[in-house]
Amino acid sequence: MDEKTIVVKKLSRIYKVHLKKEGVKASLKALLHREYKYIDAVKKINFTINQGELVGFIGPNGAGKTTTLKMLGGLLYPSDGSIEVLGFTPFDRKEEYLKKISLVLGQKNQLWWDLPVIETLNLQKELYEIPDEDFKQSLNELCTMLEIKDVLHQQVRQLSLGQ
Repeated sequence: MDEKTIVVKKLSRIYKVHLKKEGVKASLKALLHREYKYIDAVKKINFTINQGELVGFIGPNGAGKTTTLKMLGGLLYPSDGSIEVLGFTPFDRKEEYLKKISLVLGQKNQLWWDLPVIETLNLQKELYEIPDEDFKQSLNELCTMLEIKDVLHQQVRQLSLGQ
């Protein structure tokens, strides 16, 4: 039987957003009485990913992809539902769990701008105490899969967004 790596059940995340109207009068009124709207970023999703599966997570802007990934990584609490990743509840943020995962989101500005890509990766390797052999194996696999070996020694600032 396949080992379940990620199990998501009825996962939801609702954001409470302050409505801000224009003008000084509206700003003063908002100090006493704020109005809010609620946005369903993720609404009752279910999925299971088994060990060894390769999964693409695609959808239009605003579909909840990043919010879901942040909940899987433990950066956001869900509003409802449950998540289990590698046998852990992500938002408990246990050290043992955090050493087993990696989550890269956003733009290249999350990398060190002046450093070559490989130096940024080496720094992350040290921060997360990844053994040399594991790091080399993962780096080789990713370089082959993503065809990025030729950019490893380039400064991050010289990369295109796609790279």
